[in-house]
Amino acid sequence: MGAQYYGADSENGDRIDDPSEDALFMMISDLNDSDNTFVVVQPDDDPVWFASVAVLDEGGYEIVRRDTTRNKHDVTTATSINDITRDLTIWMAARDFPGRPTKQIREF
Repeated sequence: MGAQYYGADSENGDRIDDPSEDALFMMISDLNDSDNTFVVVQPDDDPVWFASVAVLDEGGYEIVRRDTTRNKHDVTTATSINDITRDLTIWMAARDFPGRPTKQIREF
């Protein structure tokens, strides 16, 4: 079993550790406008970044991305869960994860 880097938690208590793009798609698809209105993805230890997806009253989703180490805070809206999960997966891949081994480049 690999190291845990981050988790996705929904308002209704569902949790997925290190969620794949497909797992994020399922969690966002399960959102509704009454009792499961958001999903938050962040590292468990010392969360210096997070992403959230929330249902909008007028339809669609609000996506918030915050990374304190890079002084970034973006808020967007979207309607396509496919686009949201793809963009979040790419964005999360560029984040710093406490405890994750650093990449080393070696010349041969």
